[in-house]
Amino acid sequence: MYLRETKRRNRDGSEVAYLALAHNERDPVTGMPKARIIHNFGRADQIDRDALARLVRSISRFLDPVEAVVATAAAQTDGVDVPAVIDSRPMGVAWVADQLWQRLGIAKAIATAAAGRRVDAEPVERVLFAMVANRLTHRPLSKLAGCKWVAERVFIDGLDAVSDDACYRAMDFFGDALAELQQTVFFSVANLLNLEVDLLFFDTTSTFWQTDAADDALLPDPDPDDGDTDDDAAAVEAATRTWGHSKDHRPDLPQVVIGMAVTREGIPVRLWTFPGNTSDQTLIRTVKDDLRAWQLHRVVWVLDRGFSSEANRRYLQRAGGSYIIGEKLRGASVAGKAALSRQGRYHTVAGNLRVKQVRVDPDLGDRFVICHNPDRARRDADVREQIVARLQEEIADTDRRSARARAELAGRLKTKPAFNRFLRATGAGKLRIDRTAVRRDAHYDGKYLLRTPNQTLTPDDIAHAYKALYEAERGWRDLKTIQINLRPAFHHKDTRIQAHVQLCWLALLILRVAEIGVGDTWRNIRDELDRLHLVTLATSDGHVAQRGELRPGQRAILGALELPEPPRFFDFTPTSDSPLADPRL
Repeated sequence: MYLRETKRRNRDGSEVAYLALAHNERDPVTGMPKARIIHNFGRADQIDRDALARLVRSISRFLDPVEAVVATAAAQTDGVDVPAVIDSRPMGVAWVADQLWQRLGIAKAIATAAAGRRVDAEPVERVLFAMVANRLTHRPLSKLAGCKWVAERVFIDGLDAVSDDACYRAMDFFGDALAELQQTVFFSVANLLNLEVDLLFFDTTSTFWQTDAADDALLPDPDPDDGDTDDDAAAVEAATRTWGHSKDHRPDLPQVVIGMAVTREGIPVRLWTFPGNTSDQTLIRTVKDDLRAWQLHRVVWVLDRGFSSEANRRYLQRAGGSYIIGEKLRGASVAGKAALSRQGRYHTVAGNLRVKQVRVDPDLGDRFVICHNPDRARRDADVREQIVARLQEEIADTDRRSARARAELAGRLKTKPAFNRFLRATGAGKLRIDRTAVRRDAHYDGKYLLRTPNQTLTPDDIAHAYKALYEAERGWRDLKTIQINLRPAFHHKDTRIQAHVQLCWLALLILRVAEIGVGDTWRNIRDELDRLHLVTLATSDGHVAQRGELRPGQRAILGALELPEPPRFFDFTPTSDSPLADPRL
């Protein structure tokens, strides 16, 4: 049934519009739809619009209140009721993140942990989710700015507003319950996604604070002179800011060290936070011990060459564990040098990657796999040629300088590792290019050396596994750049720093699950979801919050992730004088 407008032309040539209530019926002979007039309202320019409005409101009494507001809001601009848009907020990213948050069991884990600590579970869970959802937006904000973001700029189901005090209280609870939550979330995700944890990839990074002060007063001596020579000592997890080896090239700023373990699919299993002066050689033992409590002791650890000490290799093999570790080429161990010197034939694994297996000593137990990439070899050769050419320019005409001037120049050049590798001094103190070192360096072009005690993996499997360490590196890029924005971090308390890092971990977990499910990058997923808004309309009957129509791209994302569509209407607040406010409706 609909309102039909018919135009007729008068004798003077003017047009007149007539309105009628009509209903389409199918003609039994022709099968074509035909309009049947139920009631004629007469000329459109002479119709009683107030009476028409009363009729619409009368009909709306038999509709759902929200549907009634939408129906009565569709009047003409010169009519009785014209809706006004009073608010519009993006909701797509928060909606999808919330659905994955629920599916992955994170909300349930928080509720369980809160129940044992006499904390109101629902507000805390919603506040923590809001902080995680904020990391998934285009511009992650501080906790204080995030409060305004929740109140004015985004729709989060179940949370209209939040204070900065509520955020800090939620972070304190999160830090206190962190160990319990990490384990619960891991097993929930592992069961839901059927994660393969036979291989775990681990890597570390550091993140700095823009401050001149450090937490050195809180640090234990990293090398106490107490006679303890235990090589198996493990690092203690703590978010203590101090100076250390900066992987962000900011040794002038205090930092913390962060470790991350990911699966072969790129799902982050867990993050760890260590004091800024913690060595990679010690923290891997803490990581293994923590995951052993999750029954993840019989796994193969895939690690970069920064973890390749003998003590670490021995520790990783405890309780049936294993490893695939990159070995240093320059300055390799005795066994590594022996492996590189052995002759053998390469075979192609995939694309342009070639591998060969070398066994140095049957009693050693470890196998070595040498990988060679011809494209990388050409790049390494080009870089070396540029370094040698630049070094040649630096030492040109130095024979005419004094011995002291040459020694000063040599001292400055040797502070740069790239130059130091190819610089030598003659017996007379003259500076020359070390051609023997250049030829020796060319032997390493495009190669990397892998070491493992595992006897079941093929050389191809070992090479592919180490190449997949890229997933951990990709996780760091997403975590520290525009995707998650780990920093700047303005917290200074140990528990809140750890809580901030772990909230970023949950954001990365949701991001990676979405990417795997959709088969696209988070940037593209986020851009599409940001176009879905919740619009609040004001009419004479009240305010109604209604989402926009789903676009094909948004439907595709929800379908790929097997998520339900958001409800069409989220809220309705009738005015006190509206017939829809009648409690009998």
